Amino acid sequence: MIEILISGEIRRVLPDIRLGCIKADVRVLPSSSDLSGYVEEVCNNLKERLRVEDVGKIDIISDTKHAYRQLGKDPSRYRPSAEALTRRVVQGKGLYQVNNIVDTLNIISIKHGFSIGGYDLDWIAGNVEVGIGGQNEPYKAIGRGQLNIEHLPILRDRTGAFGSPTSDSGRTMIRNETRDFLMVFFDFSSSAMLQEAMDDAVALYRDLCDVKEIETKIY
Repeated sequence: MIEILISGEIRRVLPDIRLGCIKADVRVLPSSSDLSGYVEEVCNNLKERLRVEDVGKIDIISDTKHAYRQLGKDPSRYRPSAEALTRRVVQGKGLYQVNNIVDTLNIISIKHGFSIGGYDLDWIAGNVEVGIGGQNEPYKAIGRGQLNIEHLPILRDRTGAFGSPTSDSGRTMIRNETRDFLMVFFDFSSSAMLQEAMDDAVALYRDLCDVKEIETKIY
């Protein structure tokens, strides 16, 4: 398992911050019919239970938005990914279909409310630290181009920032050739639900993506 340091600068503002990590040896493939059917089932359930205005009030999502405010970031302009995905589902737009690994990550995110990053470990250089994004710090987000990460919680390696609860970066994104996969749950309230969400993710990757080698750790 990769080691991740939680920096003092972010710990002082967010003393309850934790990261849940899952490392797995994967094969990236189109989602199976079983996985696609499960995604549809979860999305339909959310559409029946929630209104758009309810999404931001979900406990874990609300905790993430509060953390953004504590750091000085407006969560209505830079939505946490779990909120953005859940709003999309509740609006009837469904989830983007990418591949088995990313689709499973997204369904875990909307089920449990955690914003989750997915990374190709082969593109992570050296030690990893979670900190606070700096002014004009470069960050090219997937599908969004340059993202203003100032005041956002971010993951850095020796090359620079590569992950945030708002959007993953293009540098460490999951590719067809990805084999060494890292999944990071951003938990800003030491939630009792973190372990349950991680266990659910492990079960889905084993049952619906045929992933056999999996390690987990909470920092």
